[in-house]
Amino acid sequence: MAKSIDVSVIAPPDYLDAFVAQEPARVHHVAAQRVLTDPAYRAFFGREAERGAEIIVDNGVFDLGRALPATNLIAAARAVGAREIILPDVMRDGLATIKASDEAAREIRDLSDDFRLCAVVHAADDEEWLRCYDHFASSDYVDAIALPASRRPAPEEQLCRTRWTATRHLEDHGMVEKRIVYRLLGLGRTGHLELVEQREHEWIASVDGAAPLILGAMGIAMLPGGPYEKPKTPRVENLGPIPEGRFDLIRRNIAVIRESAGSSVRIPEARP
Repeated sequence: MAKSIDVSVIAPPDYLDAFVAQEPARVHHVAAQRVLTDPAYRAFFGREAERGAEIIVDNGVFDLGRALPATNLIAAARAVGAREIILPDVMRDGLATIKASDEAAREIRDLSDDFRLCAVVHAADDEEWLRCYDHFASSDYVDAIALPASRRPAPEEQLCRTRWTATRHLEDHGMVEKRIVYRLLGLGRTGHLELVEQREHEWIASVDGAAPLILGAMGIAMLPGGPYEKPKTPRVENLGPIPEGRFDLIRRNIAVIRESAGSSVRIPEARP
């Protein structure tokens, strides 16, 4: 089995110490808009950066429906000592994603060259997926590429709908660029089981996701060998208070994710 994939757990701000803290500190995906509005959130990830974590600032489009402006993304990145900014993207629209990312990259680079820039590959069909990927893989400004999760049942041969088909295609066709960091965004329809397959690709660096926390809060255990069945779930920001009686289940779910990803990172003991 190949190297491990770093796992960044997404959780509401009140539960960062309980579920998101890492030992050793490795990689965190953080929400730019929350960095700018929540002092406790900002302080937590600032501490994680000081402990050696690689902080990646997301652009806000998944939560807000629109990406934050370049000046806000830079401000958020600086506030938590981030190394990387995820550029604006448009769900299932490769051409619009290229346009938004190109524009944002120019604006960010005009203001600062302190951060790696990560582009997200989106598409409505496989031809568009290849065009979007080729554009980013050959762009001077792109330091990282992120592949969104496979959300809905779809033909497994479709690059634009099935992520493990896409990663296998990139490797089989010699399309992986050594200078680029590759990331997985979210857990898809097979959850942690996909990570076992993705570990075959030594070039995949990280994955983020809220599923282990949300499912655990709902009383649902993630089983190491599957099956993975995810009912309709609330968004993480709408989860509300989590009963302490569910904390152990959430931690077990996180451990299952990390085991599938080959990661030995753990949640540290509670800090005094």
